[in-house]
Amino acid sequence: MQIEHLSEKQAQILDFVLSDDYALICDGAVRSGKTTVMVAAFVIWAMERFDRTNFGICGKTVQSAERNVLQPLQQIADLPYSMHYKVSTRVLTVRCGGKVNWFYLFGGKDESSYMLIQGITLAGVLFDEVALMPRSFVEQAMARAIACERPKYWFNCNPESPGHYFYQEWIKTPRSGVRHLHFLLEDNPVLTREMIERTKALYSGVFYDRYILGEWCLAEGLIYPMFDRARHVTSERGGPGEYYIAIDYGTINPTAMGLWRIADGGAVMEREYYHDSRAEGRQKTDEEYYRDLEEFAGGTPVKCILIDPSAASFKECIRRHGRFHVMDANNRVLDGIRFTGALLAAGRLRFHTSCVKTLEEFAAYRWDEDKQEDAPLKEHDHSMDQMRYLCQTLRWSAFRDRQEPEEPEQDDWDEGIDYDTFMIGG
Repeated sequence: MQIEHLSEKQAQILDFVLSDDYALICDGAVRSGKTTVMVAAFVIWAMERFDRTNFGICGKTVQSAERNVLQPLQQIADLPYSMHYKVSTRVLTVRCGGKVNWFYLFGGKDESSYMLIQGITLAGVLFDEVALMPRSFVEQAMARAIACERPKYWFNCNPESPGHYFYQEWIKTPRSGVRHLHFLLEDNPVLTREMIERTKALYSGVFYDRYILGEWCLAEGLIYPMFDRARHVTSERGGPGEYYIAIDYGTINPTAMGLWRIADGGAVMEREYYHDSRAEGRQKTDEEYYRDLEEFAGGTPVKCILIDPSAASFKECIRRHGRFHVMDANNRVLDGIRFTGALLAAGRLRFHTSCVKTLEEFAAYRWDEDKQEDAPLKEHDHSMDQMRYLCQTLRWSAFRDRQEPEEPEQDDWDEGIDYDTFMIGG
């Protein structure tokens, strides 16, 4: 990327460097070119205005900040800076001539994260995906720059629910001294028409409205409206690949299992197991469920059992029998729903016609419209949960050998920079 080859919308980010405004908000579609230019502008502003000063770069996690902020700096060809990042201290040192400034990386993962940023004085802060950070962390990070004369704050994000505090207080109600730039895919000059259409095809429903149209909208209706029996249901079983069993375990609630075959960057659910203790009038013990698991797997060479982390006793039962390798599934609900929806939209998940309960749940699995934050209704969700466990847990192995669906939200499973230092520029 070269700074002189910018779209009109991207050029407005650079205008903020010289303005008297104190905050810049860039929101909108995924892959719309807002983050890379904002990162460059943030560093340019810091190096033009300050010397031997501290700045903050905040992501949902430090790893996502490394990936979303530091790595794009390597793609900018015409920045006249020498940059050195040390992983052990999470500090990016930037030099230009006799000037040197330090950029500290922080992760705003949860409500306790604000304590990580206390005590440091900053001249400005960049928040990457601010809508994913708790309010307490954002406000603490901003407070770190209060003592500096004319600090600047840089925010970027993809939209979430319209009830989100950041939308209500920073975007819906304009503030004096705050610039707001709304980005669409067409604002990124790097994307071809084919790339834009391919990205649009990955989303439907609320995810299309948010990550393509860039709207702050409610999650309502079906969670997976992209599911289509004609496209996603198959009568074929078997073939090459690796087999996994994903389990949503319940004692009073139903237990659902799916036997999945992974091949060529996609997955087929070939068989299902479903036991509803309320409907059957009898709860099963861990040992009884294990016998059902043995029968369900049959002679299939199952590589691993992926199970809800809360099912501690059943996991121990499986391990004690010694036949199957078992591991905790990644149970991040919204991340998993987004990624599973992207796989469905891309046609990379299919279901055998015998998976009747699973197919029924697709037609009933809905957002809880009585809640301000995104949350699925806790009904008709047991096979949906085991499907999500499979997709989210194997996202970096089974599903990354082909082009991975663009995923706006980052999580703790991000692969950060795993060596001690690296240089950017020269």
